[in-house]
Amino acid sequence: MKTYAQNKKAYFNYSISEEMEAGIVLEGWEVKSIKKASASIKESFVKYQKGELFLVGMHVAKWKQTGKEVQMDEIRDRKLLLSKKEINKLIGGEKREGYSIVPTKVYDNGRGIIKISIGLGKGKKKYDKRAKLKEMDQKKQIDRDLRGDK
Repeated sequence: MKTYAQNKKAYFNYSISEEMEAGIVLEGWEVKSIKKASASIKESFVKYQKGELFLVGMHVAKWKQTGKEVQMDEIRDRKLLLSKKEINKLIGGEKREGYSIVPTKVYDNGRGIIKISIGLGKGKKKYDKRAKLKEMDQKKQIDRDLRGDK
Protein backbone atom coordinates (compact mmCIF):
# COMPACT_ATOMS: atom_id res chain seq x y z
CA MET A 1 0.00 0.00 0.00
CA LYS A 2 1.71 3.18 -1.25
CA THR A 3 0.66 6.63 -0.03
CA TYR A 4 0.59 9.32 -2.74
CA ALA A 5 -0.72 12.34 -0.80
CA GLN A 6 -1.31 12.96 2.86
CA ASN A 7 -3.10 15.70 4.78
CA LYS A 8 -1.00 16.01 7.93
CA LYS A 9 -2.81 19.18 8.97
CA ALA A 10 -6.06 17.20 9.23
CA TYR A 11 -4.74 15.42 12.32
CA PHE A 12 -3.51 18.71 13.77
CA ASN A 13 -6.72 20.70 13.13
CA TYR A 14 -9.23 17.90 13.80
CA SER A 15 -9.55 15.01 16.18
CA ILE A 16 -10.49 12.22 13.74
CA SER A 17 -12.95 9.81 15.32
CA GLU A 18 -13.81 7.53 12.41
CA GLU A 19 -12.08 6.79 9.08
CA MET A 20 -13.46 5.20 5.91
CA GLU A 21 -12.03 4.12 2.60
CA ALA A 22 -13.65 5.52 -0.53
CA GLY A 23 -13.04 5.24 -4.24
CA ILE A 24 -12.61 8.33 -6.43
CA VAL A 25 -13.90 8.92 -9.97
CA LEU A 26 -10.75 9.89 -11.90
CA GLU A 27 -9.77 10.38 -15.52
CA GLY A 28 -6.85 8.50 -17.05
CA TRP A 29 -4.37 11.36 -16.92
CA GLU A 30 -5.26 11.98 -13.27
CA VAL A 31 -4.43 8.40 -12.33
CA LYS A 32 -1.02 8.67 -14.02
CA SER A 33 -0.31 11.98 -12.37
CA ILE A 34 -1.32 10.75 -8.91
CA LYS A 35 0.87 7.68 -9.29
CA LYS A 36 3.79 10.04 -9.99
CA ALA A 37 2.96 11.67 -6.60
CA SER A 38 1.75 14.92 -8.19
CA ALA A 39 -1.35 15.35 -6.05
CA SER A 40 -2.18 17.41 -2.97
CA ILE A 41 -5.15 17.24 -0.59
CA LYS A 42 -3.98 19.90 1.89
CA GLU A 43 -6.67 22.43 0.97
CA SER A 44 -9.40 19.93 0.12
CA PHE A 45 -12.67 19.09 1.85
CA VAL A 46 -15.72 16.87 1.30
CA LYS A 47 -19.17 18.27 0.50
CA TYR A 48 -22.57 16.61 0.30
CA GLN A 49 -24.67 17.36 -2.79
CA LYS A 50 -27.82 15.61 -4.07
CA GLY A 51 -27.24 12.37 -2.19
CA GLU A 52 -23.56 12.06 -3.15
CA LEU A 53 -20.23 13.11 -1.67
CA PHE A 54 -17.70 15.14 -3.66
CA LEU A 55 -14.05 15.89 -2.97
CA VAL A 56 -13.46 19.61 -3.53
CA GLY A 57 -10.07 21.28 -3.84
CA MET A 58 -7.86 18.26 -4.50
CA HIS A 59 -5.05 19.42 -6.78
CA VAL A 60 -3.76 16.98 -9.39
CA ALA A 61 -0.95 18.33 -11.57
CA LYS A 62 -1.38 18.20 -15.35
CA TRP A 63 0.06 15.15 -17.06
CA LYS A 64 2.69 16.39 -19.51
CA GLN A 65 2.29 13.66 -22.16
CA THR A 66 -1.45 14.24 -22.63
CA GLY A 67 -2.52 15.72 -25.96
CA LYS A 68 -3.93 19.22 -26.35
CA GLU A 69 -7.44 17.94 -27.17
CA VAL A 70 -7.90 16.65 -23.60
CA GLN A 71 -9.41 19.18 -21.18
CA MET A 72 -7.41 19.05 -17.95
CA ASP A 73 -8.94 20.74 -14.92
CA GLU A 74 -6.51 20.41 -12.04
CA ILE A 75 -8.92 21.34 -9.23
CA ARG A 76 -12.25 19.90 -10.33
CA ASP A 77 -14.80 18.33 -7.99
CA ARG A 78 -14.31 14.57 -7.88
CA LYS A 79 -17.10 12.18 -6.93
CA LEU A 80 -16.44 9.79 -4.05
CA LEU A 81 -17.65 6.22 -4.40
CA LEU A 82 -19.38 5.10 -1.22
CA SER A 83 -22.48 3.05 -0.46
CA LYS A 84 -25.67 4.82 0.66
CA LYS A 85 -25.22 3.33 4.13
CA GLU A 86 -21.71 4.80 4.44
CA ILE A 87 -22.84 8.19 3.08
CA ASN A 88 -25.73 8.35 5.55
CA LYS A 89 -23.39 7.43 8.42
CA LEU A 90 -20.97 10.24 7.49
CA ILE A 91 -23.70 12.82 6.91
CA GLY A 92 -25.38 11.90 10.21
CA GLY A 93 -22.06 12.39 11.98
CA GLU A 94 -21.40 15.67 10.21
CA LYS A 95 -24.75 17.13 11.31
CA ARG A 96 -23.52 17.07 14.89
CA GLU A 97 -22.11 20.42 15.93
CA GLY A 98 -18.44 20.98 15.09
CA TYR A 99 -17.93 17.87 12.95
CA SER A 100 -16.61 17.82 9.37
CA ILE A 101 -15.72 15.19 6.79
CA VAL A 102 -11.99 15.53 6.14
CA PRO A 103 -9.79 13.75 3.55
CA THR A 104 -6.70 12.32 5.24
CA LYS A 105 -4.70 10.46 2.57
CA VAL A 106 -4.69 9.21 -1.02
CA TYR A 107 -3.17 5.77 -1.51
CA ASP A 108 -2.97 2.62 -3.61
CA ASN A 109 -4.92 -0.32 -2.15
CA GLY A 110 -2.32 -2.87 -3.26
CA ARG A 111 -4.10 -3.88 -6.47
CA GLY A 112 -3.34 -0.68 -8.38
CA ILE A 113 -6.61 1.06 -7.48
CA ILE A 114 -6.40 4.57 -6.03
CA LYS A 115 -8.43 5.09 -2.87
CA ILE A 116 -8.91 7.96 -0.46
CA SER A 117 -9.24 7.78 3.29
CA ILE A 118 -11.81 10.20 4.71
CA GLY A 119 -12.45 10.79 8.36
CA LEU A 120 -15.14 12.29 10.51
CA GLY A 121 -13.39 14.91 12.60
CA LYS A 122 -14.26 17.44 15.25
CA GLY A 123 -12.42 20.75 14.98
CA LYS A 124 -9.86 21.37 17.72
CA LYS A 125 -9.75 24.56 19.72
CA LYS A 126 -6.70 26.82 19.73
CA TYR A 127 -5.64 25.75 23.22
CA ASP A 128 -5.74 22.06 22.17
CA LYS A 129 -3.41 22.82 19.26
CA ARG A 130 -1.04 24.77 21.52
CA ALA A 131 -0.96 21.90 24.02
CA LYS A 132 -0.11 19.45 21.22
CA LEU A 133 2.74 21.68 19.99
CA LYS A 134 4.09 22.02 23.54
CA GLU A 135 3.95 18.26 24.00
CA MET A 136 5.82 17.67 20.72
CA ASP A 137 8.49 20.24 21.72
CA GLN A 138 9.02 18.54 25.07
CA LYS A 139 9.33 15.15 23.40
CA LYS A 140 11.96 16.51 20.98
CA GLN A 141 13.90 18.05 23.87
CA ILE A 142 13.86 14.77 25.83
CA ASP A 143 15.11 12.88 22.75
CA ARG A 144 17.92 15.43 22.28
CA ASP A 145 18.92 15.13 25.94
CA LEU A 146 18.99 11.34 25.75
CA ARG A 147 21.19 11.43 22.65
CA GLY A 148 23.52 13.98 24.22
CA ASP A 149 22.95 16.70 21.57
CA LYS A 150 23.07 20.35 22.53
